[in-house]
Amino acid sequence: MEGNEMSRSKRVNFSVDARSCKNNSDRMIRRFLKKTKKSRIIEEIRDRRYHKKPSVAKRDKRIRAERTRLREEKKRQKRNRNRN
Repeated sequence: MEGNEMSRSKRVNFSVDARSCKNNSDRMIRRFLKKTKKSRIIEEIRDRRYHKKPSVAKRDKRIRAERTRLREEKKRQKRNRNRN
């Protein structure tokens, strides 16, 4: 494959094995969902389900980035309080 083809397709494989979850099926499901949430696979599927106007997509992206920024800032402040 050429370099361009690899950069276009974003492939992420997840594996959750029973050993790491101590043969607990609930724990395996939770761990799998956590991994997919972290990489935004589920949200991307929901977003692609229906067409969004580009302006709406940009607005949603901006709002999501703002929320993430505020969440990270809150975490940093909490860490700094715990250090002092």
